[in-house]
Amino acid sequence: MARKLRVLFKGAIYHVTIRGIGRRRLFDDDADRERFLERLGEAVDTFGVRLYLFALMTNHVHLLCETPKANLSEFMHQLQTAYSVYYNRRHRRSGHLMQGRFGAELVAGDAYLLRLSRYIHLNPVFVSGVKQLPLKDKVRYLRGYRWSSFRGYAGLSEQWSFVEEGPILAQMGVRAGERRKAYRQFVESGVAETDEEMVLLVHGSRWGIGDEEFQAQVRERYEQQVKLFRRSEDVSFRRVVTAVPVGAVLESVSREFGVDRESLRRRAYGCVARAVAALLLMREAGMREREVAGMLGMGTGAAVSHQIQRLRQRMAEDAELRRRVERLSSKLARREKSVRRGKMSNFKG
Repeated sequence: MARKLRVLFKGAIYHVTIRGIGRRRLFDDDADRERFLERLGEAVDTFGVRLYLFALMTNHVHLLCETPKANLSEFMHQLQTAYSVYYNRRHRRSGHLMQGRFGAELVAGDAYLLRLSRYIHLNPVFVSGVKQLPLKDKVRYLRGYRWSSFRGYAGLSEQWSFVEEGPILAQMGVRAGERRKAYRQFVESGVAETDEEMVLLVHGSRWGIGDEEFQAQVRERYEQQVKLFRRSEDVSFRRVVTAVPVGAVLESVSREFGVDRESLRRRAYGCVARAVAALLLMREAGMREREVAGMLGMGTGAAVSHQIQRLRQRMAEDAELRRRVERLSSKLARREKSVRRGKMSNFKG
């Protein structure tokens, strides 16, 4: 039986789930969880995904994210592959770690997004061994749970650098300085009283998490295979990004590092410019690892991933290199916005 097609478009918001194959564990200890979050942060940066929140459980993971570049599949492929390779090497095993395709449900904005964030953040207190505890103990357990983004949202710990909390906290309807406390109270209210409608939508809806109108729109989009879709009342919430042309990326990198474009395609030991080109081709041009490998003569997608990982390590140690890369990335993004504005002016004229 053919697999159901993904509904992918720029600015789409998804509730993503990853499960261990045969319900097996995805994480054996905290070192595994830390490595998964490292890989998650790297993938968020590489693919320009807006990650709103996450929750790591023993045998599954919840993510809530937006894809300005309509690249959910590429983002998830890198994340799952990178973590699976690490896990199998560390634990001396082989074969699949994760169960088939990842789950991805489209999510309406505003109230549904806020309520879904509570559902995801409450996952740790609805597992065996915790859900039987008294209410006060469950709240204490939730506040101490390290492997979700809740503590950052609630102001109980430092916020995760790769999580964008602003859009959800902004829906709390109170002054900025009071939002974290209000969000903590909002989530903790669900410990005592389950949001049954949200549970049914998460587990029983075929067309996404939202009202009937939203689900009808998703269904129409799926059936007609329309490439562009926006919720009229939600369009300002989403960020839509257009890919930068490949030639512009290569030209910018060659100028910044004083090398000719052809040298970016030649293998050279320790060539920082080549690694930067690979990172920006994925981040700003929306290319996949295999496509970058072909473009830069790196052989395989795995080789590209390894080059980018080494580059990030160098950037962590070299502040000047990090500033140069971020400056390049910002210039490319501004260039594309300027080009789009010019096209719109010509169109209107």
